[in-house]
Amino acid sequence: MDAIVAFTYALLFFIPAVLGLIVWAAYSTLAPSRYTGPPAGSGKGQVSAHVLVLGDIGRSPRMTYHALSISKHGGKVNLIGYLESSPHPDVLNNPNITISPIPAPPARPSFLPFILFAPVKVIYQVYHVTWLLAYGLPAAQWVLVQNPPSIPTLAVASLVCRLRRSRLMIDWHNYGWTILAGTRGANHPLVHVSKLYECLFGRLGDFHLTVTHAMARQLRSPPYKITREMLAVHDRPAAIFRPLSSSTSRTEVLARVIPESEQALIPSLLEGTTRLIVSSTSWTPDEDFSILLDALTRYAASATTPILAIITGKGPQKQMYLDRIAELRAAGRLPNVRIATAFLPFSDYAALLACADLGVCLHMSSSGVDLPMKVVDMFGAGLPVAAYSAYESFGELVREGENGRGFETAGELAVILERLLSIEGADELSRLRKGAVKEGSRRWDEEWDAKVGVIMGLVS
Repeated sequence: MDAIVAFTYALLFFIPAVLGLIVWAAYSTLAPSRYTGPPAGSGKGQVSAHVLVLGDIGRSPRMTYHALSISKHGGKVNLIGYLESSPHPDVLNNPNITISPIPAPPARPSFLPFILFAPVKVIYQVYHVTWLLAYGLPAAQWVLVQNPPSIPTLAVASLVCRLRRSRLMIDWHNYGWTILAGTRGANHPLVHVSKLYECLFGRLGDFHLTVTHAMARQLRSPPYKITREMLAVHDRPAAIFRPLSSSTSRTEVLARVIPESEQALIPSLLEGTTRLIVSSTSWTPDEDFSILLDALTRYAASATTPILAIITGKGPQKQMYLDRIAELRAAGRLPNVRIATAFLPFSDYAALLACADLGVCLHMSSSGVDLPMKVVDMFGAGLPVAAYSAYESFGELVREGENGRGFETAGELAVILERLLSIEGADELSRLRKGAVKEGSRRWDEEWDAKVGVIMGLVS
């Protein structure tokens, strides 16, 4: 009997020991390597960072600028994201930046409901992001993540950072759940799940950046209740966005960037008898292009100064609005108004902004506390703006009567266009342009070095 008892106790000890050995062996084999260099932010040794955006790198200017700023101070960067369009040329030619692409998820089949496809897409992203962050790349001092998208990047990045002893910095551009609510409705079950997820995993960042002071105040309060270090870092224009210096350069730029169908308008654009306005849009519901289209229709019905409106960007609703523009043109409702679309290389887009008379921004903040990067770029090019203004943080960027004008309806925008683009509005437009140049004079490098550079230990 004693032998049986002894055997039983031995077995009870042996089984957990064997299981523990198996778990330890598996962990030792599968666990990613850990960062063993100087502590992040210590300023000792060379800084390494993974900069992650779960989106197109070429259309993620703020994360691109983070990578360029780190590399400028000698840091090594892995810039992680989708390669759907050409990245910033300075990234492609930078020896300190390595682009680490993520395979884009498959498109949703038309027969498959969103609620069934979403988990498949997330699993696909989890696999590729986890593999790259945990095994495909060496451990880094910092992992800098754009939010949104929140799912699955916040969870994956926070887990990997704990395993690899990296510090997680979350750059809050907006909230993923408010964007989802704009397309699926506030009461959709996935919106509630997304909000809970974002509030929970958002607290796991070691350091937080926000695009506005208003957003920082929100993140300190319920339901987020983030207590870690936080800093508002306003978007600033990169060096590529700058005013033109001569009429010759404007002539050359217009010949290069104006769509071929509108090239005949170049002489009148140079003379100022035709006005050039530019708007950049993602052709999605959160940027309601119908406001600009309705405003141009109202303008055409009463104003006499011809307009060429160039709309840049690509997105799901583009063809729908192109069809509507064609219908309005066929019905004769757009006299003196020409509307052209373009998707330009980064350098040509920057040059187009510098040539324009007025920029139009249709960004509608889903959270109420983010700001449109496109307006920052317009100011960098010395371009005054007319911008949708019905959200809390609007005044942190656009100051009414100083560098732009705000509107909430198509009627208000039409009045702004008619006044600023007329001969009588020349003085006001000139004053707004001076304000835009002044606002755009503080560049990204100044903002970044004074704030993020100090945090990372790159700037003393």
